[in-house]
Amino acid sequence: MSPLTITSSQNPRIKNLIRLRDKRHRDRQKRFLIEGYRENKRALARGFVPEELFFCPEWFLGENEKDLLAEVEERGGTLFSVPKHIFAKISYRDRPDGLLGVGAQWEAALSSICLPENPLVLVVESIEKPGNLGTLLRAADAAGVDALIVGDPVTDIFNPNVVRASTGVLFSMPVAVCSTEEAIAFCQSKELTTVATTPAAETLYTDADLSGRIAIVMGSEQYGLTERWLEAANLPVRIPMAGQADSLNVAMATVITLFEAVRQRG
Repeated sequence: MSPLTITSSQNPRIKNLIRLRDKRHRDRQKRFLIEGYRENKRALARGFVPEELFFCPEWFLGENEKDLLAEVEERGGTLFSVPKHIFAKISYRDRPDGLLGVGAQWEAALSSICLPENPLVLVVESIEKPGNLGTLLRAADAAGVDALIVGDPVTDIFNPNVVRASTGVLFSMPVAVCSTEEAIAFCQSKELTTVATTPAAETLYTDADLSGRIAIVMGSEQYGLTERWLEAANLPVRIPMAGQADSLNVAMATVITLFEAVRQRG
C-alpha cells in the first residue's frame, strides 16, 4: 500500500472536502462524500469504488480498516493519509472513524428502475431533513422495498448525512429522483396502487390491502402530502393516533406502514 500524505489543512484537496458538504459544489463537481467504514465497505460490496479515500489510523475503531484501504487501492482508488487534527476538520461526524471517501454521483433516473411482478415501492415527497431521508432508505432496505422514489426533493440523496443515516444502503437500494408529476405518472404506468398516508383518511392502514402491486406514498415532515398526491392516490389510509399528537415523524410512520405491508405479503 502506497498512500500519498497530506500534512497541511491548506491543501487544495482538504479544502475541497469541506466544499463538498455544500450541495452547490456537489452538483457542480458531480461528486459526494462517503464517511465511515461501514458506508465505504457497503459501497465496495455493490461495485462502487471511491475515487479518493482519506484516512487516519489514529481514528480507526477496529482491525479491518487496512483491508478496506488495500481493496480501494487495488480497485483503482487513490489513498491519502492525513494527520489526526486534519481528519477531525474534514470529518462531519462527532466521533470520526478515520475513513472519508469521495466518489462520483450517478444519475438516479426513473428509467433505471426495474420492478418485479409484485413490487413494493416507497414514494416520498419533499423530504426536508437529510437524516430522515437516510433513515427512509434504511427502512426501505429492511422491508425489502424494490425501489425508492424521491419526488420534489428538498434535500439531495448525496447529502453526507443521507449517506450516513442510510448506513450505506444508498449504494444498494434502487433510487430515482424526479418531480411529483413524474412520480405519479410512473406509478400509473406501472399499474401500482398508490397508498397515501393522511390523517383525513377513513381507512386504517391495517385494513387496507397492501399485498399487491403497491406504492406507499409519504409526505414531507411539515406539511404531509400535497393536494396533487392526495387527488391522484388510489387508497388513502391513516395511522390511528390516540394521544395529543396529530402526526408521527415521517420515518416512524413509514416504518409502521411498510412493515404492515411486509406482514400482509408474508
